[in-house]
Amino acid sequence: MTACLSDAEAAALAAVDEAAAARTLLELLAVPSVTGSAAESELQHLLARHLQRLDLDVDLWSMNLAELRADPAYPGAEAPRDEAWGLVGNTRDDSDGPTLVLQGHVDVVPPGDRARWAGDPFAPRVTGDIVHGRGACDMKAGLAAVLAALTAIRAAGVRLRGRLAAHFVVSEEDGGLGAFGTLRRGHTADACIIAEPTSGTLMTANAGALTFRIEVPGQATHGSIRYAGVSALDAYLPLHRALARLEAVRNCDPHPLMAAYPIPYPLSVGTVHAGDWASSVPDLLVAEGRLGVRLDEDPADARTELENCIAQACAADPWLRAHPATVTWPGGQFASGRMPDGHPLATLVGHAHADITGSGPARAQGAPYGSDLRLYSAQGIPTLQYGPGEVRWAHGPQEQVRLTEVITVTRTLVLAALRTVGTK
Repeated sequence: MTACLSDAEAAALAAVDEAAAARTLLELLAVPSVTGSAAESELQHLLARHLQRLDLDVDLWSMNLAELRADPAYPGAEAPRDEAWGLVGNTRDDSDGPTLVLQGHVDVVPPGDRARWAGDPFAPRVTGDIVHGRGACDMKAGLAAVLAALTAIRAAGVRLRGRLAAHFVVSEEDGGLGAFGTLRRGHTADACIIAEPTSGTLMTANAGALTFRIEVPGQATHGSIRYAGVSALDAYLPLHRALARLEAVRNCDPHPLMAAYPIPYPLSVGTVHAGDWASSVPDLLVAEGRLGVRLDEDPADARTELENCIAQACAADPWLRAHPATVTWPGGQFASGRMPDGHPLATLVGHAHADITGSGPARAQGAPYGSDLRLYSAQGIPTLQYGPGEVRWAHGPQEQVRLTEVITVTRTLVLAALRTVGTK
């Protein structure tokens, strides 16, 4: 690192405790905070204790789920739940400057087939510089980096001109209820950095993702006389081909921030269920999947495009013309989001990364998945994603993160935070 640092920046960087950051990450990984589970709430209370030890003004509250679900802007959800806890910590500095949020989600996806893991997915393992475990990449490494950055700034006794806030949220993986409820409670800011895994890049935009369900009717009969019925599976096949054609059309001429991806806005079918007896012709097929939303596209327009695609495919098929498939939109509904062009936050974080790594400024691009970025952006809060880990490890049985990357991000967040809110 060759950058010219202020006294406050140098003191805060010197206060970064690498060993403590690693211990915090292992502590967080040991809590199996699957979306919607009791452990998700357990982790919020554990993190609240961390923030209280930093002498932050802590708001830990039980969210009113009925009220949030009745809100017209409710972002949807997929995991069942009967509680959700919000958690925000603010520095107590007398503020005459901007407020910066450092944000992260506490929930993780289920581990899947445990036989594919090298060990217990919730018993973190360290091999050299690499930490393995569910949530290591997505995104407890980011949570650990945020805590380590805040801890270093507090330990150095830096006096801030503005204010720093930590937003730790639930339910990001299935729609964004936690961020939605946090913003609805009135916790706002002038800018936000979400510590999602970005592999050293700045994600200044994210595509959206809408969960869809297609129900395809058939005509049941005994399997020995299948010709007397209509298999819902066979009826679905032309619809699947139509969806593939729609994906190709929707990925023509993508936004420059998304152009690096082979398929910037994927349309994928994730589950297909048909029939209830092996010797019966299935009379119903249910396919569920996700529709990528283009940058700046109204989700309602994306939904209409898929619905029209299915309607046209049904109209071209003799059986489906008389027995059309139906499309509904359950689960998470992620709009796209984007930081305003030219906003200084991207340059500031990019140069902080360069100062820490000795490389060029981090480059900006868009993410092909939905995230909480769009909820903060929709509230007029310029937001980007920058955090430790590679998203290719997320949600898989080899999930991992490098500790050196956690520390690099921690140090970058320290500089970005101090340069955003200012010091006295």
